[in-house]
Amino acid sequence: MEINILSDEYFMRIALAEAQKAFDADEIPVGAVIVCKGQIIAKAHNMTEKLNDVTAHAEMMAFTSASNFLNSKYLPDCTLYVTLEPCIMCAGAAFWSQIGTLVYGAADDKRGYLNISSAITHPKTVVKGGVMAAECGEILIDFFRKRRG
Repeated sequence: MEINILSDEYFMRIALAEAQKAFDADEIPVGAVIVCKGQIIAKAHNMTEKLNDVTAHAEMMAFTSASNFLNSKYLPDCTLYVTLEPCIMCAGAAFWSQIGTLVYGAADDKRGYLNISSAITHPKTVVKGGVMAAECGEILIDFFRKRRG
């Protein structure tokens, strides 16, 4: 099977590798990657436990890294790949960053921003959900199963 190196699935696999890093660190396993013009400019995973910071979600860490890389607070030419539908905080940050495209894996039926309002999405942002949803959801299921013992 040939893999298109610039496909959504390719970049989501890298985000899943970030989620695995979070899993291994006993963090909720969410990973994020930001791509600009075909180049990965940021990779991150949840670090709320390590940093003792409720805002240290994968997306927030990736936005900061990408903004530093580009020396810009706006990311209109970028795509965020994240393994779980963003929460309202991360969706708000995506809005303010003016991210060009948001691609997420698993839906978050409890805390995802789409349960509250799709109006949080910047009008110019393209949103695509469900990319590798099964794989992205499975790592979360495994994490919480392990945690519950």
